[in-house]
Amino acid sequence: MQTTVRPFLMFQGRAEEAMEFYVDLFDDAAITEIVRYGAGQLGAEGSVMRAVLEIGDLAIMCIDSPVKHAFTFTPASSLYVECPSEAVLEHVYEGLTEGGKKLMPLDDYGVSRKFAWVTDRFGVSWQLNLA
Repeated sequence: MQTTVRPFLMFQGRAEEAMEFYVDLFDDAAITEIVRYGAGQLGAEGSVMRAVLEIGDLAIMCIDSPVKHAFTFTPASSLYVECPSEAVLEHVYEGLTEGGKKLMPLDDYGVSRKFAWVTDRFGVSWQLNLA
């Protein structure tokens, strides 16, 4: 049996909203699995117990944490996106920065002709690179 490693994003009640946002933003994204908490279970009824979001060839696990906690996402861990064209890069950049933060605005930093590092409205960090 082969080991599987996936990014794991833990939201506090906004997992489905975030996944739907990513599906709308990326042409090759889909929610391929979603399991919800039911009545009497640990999490809020109807919230995301476990889901899989696929963007390109990457499967990302997503949940709504049933436990309230003081921590959130950090830019020290990010999703790195190779964009096939400037148009795709700019579209993704505009979408992710709407309500988010520009940690490194879209520019030429010497590592690529166009690169950006952003945090979206959900707190998830993304590095965007023109392939």
